[in-house]
Amino acid sequence: MNNNYECIICIVNHGYTDLVVESAKRAGATGGTIFSARGTGNKEIEEFFGVVVTPEKDVALILVPRAIRDKVMESINEGAGMSTAGMGIAFSLPVSDVVGLAAPSGDGKQGK
Repeated sequence: MNNNYECIICIVNHGYTDLVVESAKRAGATGGTIFSARGTGNKEIEEFFGVVVTPEKDVALILVPRAIRDKVMESINEGAGMSTAGMGIAFSLPVSDVVGLAAPSGDGKQGK
């Protein structure tokens, strides 16, 4: 088993996950999993932060080696962060074990 990975979770406005994935790939990620979600923002949050909280959200889960986590998160923030149309937030969680992943072998094929 391998525990040298982090799971980056990025929540963006509906329809903006392409920005997240493109940004993550530019920083070395190989892909992710996208699903739809619904936010539960309230009026006080909207007034305090000065942004409209839309309930329709998309979530991207991106598993990356711990060594590139910061670079990937910085790239996501630039491409899909709060100052973009995606208005995304991202955070990471340590992953205790990973099985079933093969590291790229360098020739475009999956390695052992």
